[in-house]
This record gives sequence, C-alpha cells and structure tokens, in this order.
Amino acid sequence: MITAVTVDGDATTGGDPFNAEQALRYITFLAIGYMISRGLAKALPWTPTR
Repeated sequence: MITAVTVDGDATTGGDPFNAEQALRYITFLAIGYMISRGLAKALPWTPTR
C-alpha cells in the first residue's frame, strides 16, 4: 500500500489517480481496522474446539 502511494503519475496520463491525502486516509483506515480486529481478538475469550 505504501509503495502504491509513492508512485508518481497523473490520472490523465495513466498514472495513479490518488493524491497524498487520499492515500494517507486509506492507510489510516487500514491501521484503524487492524487495531480494532486485534483488540477484538484479544478481548474475546478463546475456547478450544475439541
């Protein structure tokens, strides 16, 4: 994801149509989603399936 952010280009020339603000927003959403999923995984009790 971060590599895709650094690609320079223009939407009219076939480059990347996202600007830096959008890229940082997507990275933030991914980080928040990861933190929420990790928090839920640690908060819920684990029981063996056997």
